Amino acid sequence: MERPDFDSIKDYEEFCRYYWYRDELIRICKGLGLKAPSGKIELYKVIEAYFAGEKILPEKRPSRSKKKASVTELTLDTGLIACGFTFGNRFREFFSKQTGEERFKFNVDMVATAKAVKESGDESFTLGDLLDVYYGKRTYAKYDKSALQWNAFVKAFCADEATKVFKDRLKAAAALWKIVRESDKKKEYSRELFEEYKESLEKAGEQT
Repeated sequence: MERPDFDSIKDYEEFCRYYWYRDELIRICKGLGLKAPSGKIELYKVIEAYFAGEKILPEKRPSRSKKKASVTELTLDTGLIACGFTFGNRFREFFSKQTGEERFKFNVDMVATAKAVKESGDESFTLGDLLDVYYGKRTYAKYDKSALQWNAFVKAFCADEATKVFKDRLKAAAALWKIVRESDKKKEYSRELFEEYKESLEKAGEQT
């Protein structure tokens, strides 16, 4: 079953049968005049609300002075927005001292949270709050693991001995993924899926 245009989809249940890239979801939300957050989970929530008859509109951010206060000392009470938080060395060193980990690494939920805080303009969120996210004591925005579906798909495809018949396995995997993502099939690779569409890939000239 091929994926229909968004305008012809009748409800959220039908919408969820198909795979949508993040950029596509953002375009859909913006085209409807809705809020268009960066994360897929949040985008799906906006679209779910739309099908339920509720419009989540873009937030109007208050105008701010062009002059920003320069934060010279970082503490757990320092606002993430106020200090111009980035994932650079200054903040890595700060969290290294807080955690006692010499080679501190920001985890994926910290990345998702920092993005969400900046997008919402939440000036109340502090570096201490971000530390709580690191320790799992607090949840603000979760990393969208569905973005890894393609990586898992191509890895499984290339691990299957049967796919060695293709001269360019990555190209063949991409062709099969396109078929899957535009259908209501499960977004996972399997030998059964390969056998079902092998002939189509061969006709497309993917075989050696």
